[in-house]
Amino acid sequence: MSGVALSVADLAIDHTLAQTAASMQFLLDVTPTNADDVREQFAQGRVGEPEFTYRPLEVAPEVLAKALDNIDVSTVEDATLGHLLRAKQRELALQIEMLKARDTDDFSALSIQLYGAASPELQAQAENILARVHSTEGAGDSLSAPEFLELAQAEIEHYREIDPEIDIHAEVREDVNGVMVSGNTLLIDPDAVVQRARANALIQHEVGTHLVTQVNGAAQPVRVLGSGLAGYDETQEGLAVLAEIGCGQLTAFRLRQLAARVLTVHRLHDGADFVDAWRALVDDGFPENSAFTTTMRAYRSGGLSKDAIYLRGLVELLVHLRGGGELDLLWLGKFSLEDLPLIRDLDERGVLNPPRLTPRYLEDPDARLRLTAAADQADDVAQLIQGAP
Repeated sequence: MSGVALSVADLAIDHTLAQTAASMQFLLDVTPTNADDVREQFAQGRVGEPEFTYRPLEVAPEVLAKALDNIDVSTVEDATLGHLLRAKQRELALQIEMLKARDTDDFSALSIQLYGAASPELQAQAENILARVHSTEGAGDSLSAPEFLELAQAEIEHYREIDPEIDIHAEVREDVNGVMVSGNTLLIDPDAVVQRARANALIQHEVGTHLVTQVNGAAQPVRVLGSGLAGYDETQEGLAVLAEIGCGQLTAFRLRQLAARVLTVHRLHDGADFVDAWRALVDDGFPENSAFTTTMRAYRSGGLSKDAIYLRGLVELLVHLRGGGELDLLWLGKFSLEDLPLIRDLDERGVLNPPRLTPRYLEDPDARLRLTAAADQADDVAQLIQGAP
């Protein structure tokens, strides 16, 4: 148990805000439900600019906005918690505005407010990767969705042996594109195909990072750490890519994919249409199917800049490690590296509980050696792939 209790009033506000955040499934709601069908039509030349469809919103944005407005975070007494909760309330309000603007011209500008754009420095890193890293690995054996689900469930069982009370799951769902975590559940597209050589990296990314931090955050007195504090996505995705490095399975193709996401977001903001952005990736050597997925992810709902955060989050964490920073506190829940001093303040005051779980890949002594070596390449992440010129 934590050593210092926050006031009942402060915790009530935190819990209410966490419940509001948990009631939203933002990423699912802005991701197409017909991506696989459109991909097939696009490959056959039957469509030009794709037309995507989206799931009906379970809760009207106006209802969410009213519920959010009713939470008075200005009365939070603890200064650190108050800062964190006010920032989260602003972020949720922005996400609600994005849901209102889904599939309109306004969505992209709101997305930049939420996730930022691809800075010139990040673009330079991405261009450097594509110029110097070449995907040489073959496709190899692949796992079907049921086979990957079996691996994910086995990984969850590993954590359940450590703590039988954890509430995380994995399932195959028809309305999902690819593989993603929503709340406490790993969702798998029934048509998903995962390279066997990359399977453990994806498990450590999704289960070992996203679900582990969800478990730890949900067990904190500050419940918003389970659903995620403001700006948590960038650090979460950076940690998840670090997991791929830590388990020794960051491939050339994967690093090129992260770079391609950055450049596709930049092309979106630079005015390129879907076909032009897709063709640019094909010209850069990406398979047409992979190029479609990357382009869809950036252009969904009118333009989502989230995909720039994977490489940006990775670079920021590598800089953090290179400067002597630790990862230990980052397992306490979902929050941004920027908020680390505030989380440290809560932890040092005894407000927070120790993590219930830590990522399995860190049990391998070589994992920390890989991360230390990777940190030295923060200014030139192309060097993460051995043999890059």
